Amino acid sequence: MASRHPITYVRLHAAVPPKPTFGAPCNGCGACCAAEPCPVSRALLGHRNGACPALHWQAGENRYRCGMVESPIDHLAWLPQRLNALGSRLFRRWIAAGAGCDFDAEVSDG
Repeated sequence: MASRHPITYVRLHAAVPPKPTFGAPCNGCGACCAAEPCPVSRALLGHRNGACPALHWQAGENRYRCGMVESPIDHLAWLPQRLNALGSRLFRRWIAAGAGCDFDAEVSDG
């Protein structure tokens, strides 16, 4: 089956884990967020193309994390501190974090 994604080249950290198979649990490879913005990034950060500005490398874990899930207030200056945890839960649900890999593009290291 052909990928619905156009050919895109993205740069990821050298220690990134390989992209999991479609439907497998997320391992923080970051390929999806580096290739195209998710609905949260599009709607709230106004990001339309390329790597999401909220994609953060976690060196101690050797994985990427979503800044909009980890701490939305770091990316949304207008968000009151008291709503940071609620925003995190809503954004986690909105992007279906934990539901399995839904990025169907092929990824290579070449």
